[in-house]
Amino acid sequence: MKFKLDENLGASAVRAFEDAGHNTSSVHRQNLAGADDSRVFQICHDEQRILVTLDLDFANPLTFDPRTNAGVAVLRLSRSPAPSEALAAITTLLSSLEHRSIDGHLWIVRGDRVRAWQPPSTNDGPDPES
Repeated sequence: MKFKLDENLGASAVRAFEDAGHNTSSVHRQNLAGADDSRVFQICHDEQRILVTLDLDFANPLTFDPRTNAGVAVLRLSRSPAPSEALAAITTLLSSLEHRSIDGHLWIVRGDRVRAWQPPSTNDGPDPES
């Protein structure tokens, strides 16, 4: 799989994805640190990469619709996380990817759990244009 790690994830996170055999890039490697979130999201779309981030802005599917991308994984950590906490969340993410696809989805990863955002069903009611 192809991943892009946001600027809030460091070299040890990149190494964890690479050690698991994934094609991994990062905002730092592409000199995109400080770039607008919308630009990072668009680059992930263009490169067909799953975005992995700690940035809660990406957890808003109304702003960053995961259905248009390869997927978004937001890691939820404590305020002052130890490196082991981030690596545990990454392990949970990678393990979950062995069983299901993140393509077009938003996942919130916390500890040993993954919560997937479900887009509204198209069968929730009458068509507003009819």
